[in-house]
Amino acid sequence: MPTNSLTITKPDDWHVHLRDGDMLKQVASYTARQFGRAIIMPNLKPPVTTAVMAAAYRERILQATRDYPDFEPLMTAYLTDTIDAQELRTGYSEGIFTAAKLYPANATTNSAAGVSDIKKIYPVLEVMQEIGMPLLVHGEVVSKNIDIFDREAAFIDAIMQPLLHDMPELKVVFEHITTKDAADFVEASAGNIAATITAHHLQINRNDMLVGGIKPHLYCLPVAKREVHRLALRRVATSGNGKFFLGTDSAPHAVHDKESACGCAGIFSAPNALENYVQVFDEENALDKFEAFASLNGSAFYGLPVNQGKITLQCQPQDVVSVIGEKELAISPYRAGEVLRWRISDN
Repeated sequence: MPTNSLTITKPDDWHVHLRDGDMLKQVASYTARQFGRAIIMPNLKPPVTTAVMAAAYRERILQATRDYPDFEPLMTAYLTDTIDAQELRTGYSEGIFTAAKLYPANATTNSAAGVSDIKKIYPVLEVMQEIGMPLLVHGEVVSKNIDIFDREAAFIDAIMQPLLHDMPELKVVFEHITTKDAADFVEASAGNIAATITAHHLQINRNDMLVGGIKPHLYCLPVAKREVHRLALRRVATSGNGKFFLGTDSAPHAVHDKESACGCAGIFSAPNALENYVQVFDEENALDKFEAFASLNGSAFYGLPVNQGKITLQCQPQDVVSVIGEKELAISPYRAGEVLRWRISDN
């Protein structure tokens, strides 16, 4: 018999971009209405590199999500070549930082201040290993000699494997994985390695972005890959394996920035994140595995308590709006203008 309703423990988003200023005020509630907690990305301008900056940003997020007082933003530090290890130690011990984020320099949006050579931050990573602070990685090697579709696989060979050899107890989240290579690597690795998977990488491949004309609103980094990789992600996401959990990588950009010569990388999936994820699990006949992926695996990896609340999804169609916001803040959400099979219950 088909399932018409699914109630699960309140889920968490273990990777989201909320931006700042007016954009933060516009988008934050979409995350807060459906997730108990969210790991907040630190790639602002300037990047969040100190506990003071993180605490101030957290207050701005709480103000923007005041209609959802139970929502908890979990703050991260942006790693640079010169970041102070003591800053991370103090921020983590005081509960300001939950994790630290590694952006390879120039890998994605606002990553110019990222790490140019991982060996430069080995002393910082050793401190993180000592105190149990998770390292969140944007896993791509950025080089003119490496095809953009091969960046993630190259990262595993050049960066991830040597790092884990040198620091075998470091907790690492391989974020927004996009390839069979990454799925297989995480699956075969020790228990201190986990991965987040986005809804869009479970639903689209590179044909969706390129065939019939370039679709700028489906352009993200890491970029969508071949169908074989999408299928591998769906397999591990719906397998029940505790190493894989929900991370939307929702990243809002104004329409005029997406539809430009820049073609800014990022997909704004927050408005209907859960509905898109649950559709994947429904299609894979794995609705019984959805709660673990969305609500349990991430908190277990981070060593945090499971949320107390519940959320219900109903198998009822809903239309995705074409645009959210107006003028300079107008954003086209993921799957704009399409009809989704599921919706979050208002009850």
